[in-house]
Amino acid sequence: MLVRLLLVWGSGCEASQRRVKAVQLVAGVDLGGTAINYTFLNEQEEFLIEGMCEHPSRSKEGPEVCLQQIGDGLKIAAQQAGVQLSDVTVVGLDTPGPSSAAGVLSAKGSTNFVHPNWAGFDIREGLERRVGKSVTYLNDGNAGALWGHFRFFGANNRATSISAVIGTGLGGGVIVEGNVVKGRKGFGGELGHVLLPFHGIAGIDGLAPECNCGRKGDLESLCSLTAIENSLLPFFLTKYAGHELGKVRNLHEAAKLVRGLAENGDPMCREIFRVQAHALGLFFDKMVNTFDPDALIVGGGALEAGEEFQRWFLDQIRAGMPEQREEQADIPLYLMPNGDTAGARGAAIEALRFLGESRLG
Repeated sequence: MLVRLLLVWGSGCEASQRRVKAVQLVAGVDLGGTAINYTFLNEQEEFLIEGMCEHPSRSKEGPEVCLQQIGDGLKIAAQQAGVQLSDVTVVGLDTPGPSSAAGVLSAKGSTNFVHPNWAGFDIREGLERRVGKSVTYLNDGNAGALWGHFRFFGANNRATSISAVIGTGLGGGVIVEGNVVKGRKGFGGELGHVLLPFHGIAGIDGLAPECNCGRKGDLESLCSLTAIENSLLPFFLTKYAGHELGKVRNLHEAAKLVRGLAENGDPMCREIFRVQAHALGLFFDKMVNTFDPDALIVGGGALEAGEEFQRWFLDQIRAGMPEQREEQADIPLYLMPNGDTAGARGAAIEALRFLGESRLG
């Protein structure tokens, strides 16, 4: 039976006192700039935590402090969940990139990790030494994609899926025949930087979207919170004179209000999200013709909304896709569930896969 626990401490959370029978478990650790989220997964592919289970990361204080926080939080999470930490055989870790496929952070540092000692740091090996257990590594986009894939296909499958996760930027990943595509240097699945023929999207003549990476017209430059702030909102405010968002003190604050207004039917904000959905449609068309996947999956904070808005957005993605071959037109488009826990869950799934492969080896 799936044990459902709602766990958060520090910020306040209720914990079940139920003890879980001792079995071999894996842990999932989603490391962010300010918080670490945890989960546990057993060999029956059952998650033992439902919802967020957080501990402060203190990443700004550097690797040694942060690794200690991860280890301390893992002990607390195990205690709160009623499992023995000794039963955890593999720890799955995910972090923001850029990093190598093996978990070595970029020499220029990594997103959200500003302390200079993070540059070039081998975080997978460092955590392995700290907790005394095998550690697997994924970047957070690939971890989220793996969770979305698992949700619809299970852990043992040969399916192919493409996941796009809309947040401040655009993350996601590619799963081919059940395996995460990491690439030669760990940059496989950097979907946000795929260039699009965006001039074909109706209603944006004169728009010149530019990504923070320097590219013009990639997916992230059109489909992200940053895209709303930098390009889409300024563009559409010129077309909707007197709109209430034009009176907000700065674009950063105004951009965060667009989703809520769009959900309530505001015409301009719906137009902004229509453009984002059509950009995703163009992107998914590229993926269909590259991978012929079993499923397309979309998630992220942009879609943490009511069912009506979610259905409308998915319909708009379909509307933005060029006509498909008859044989490919039935590829399902899914909404990723449990978006706030996707990283930890994906990291745990990678750890479970590693556990299975090590036994076979």
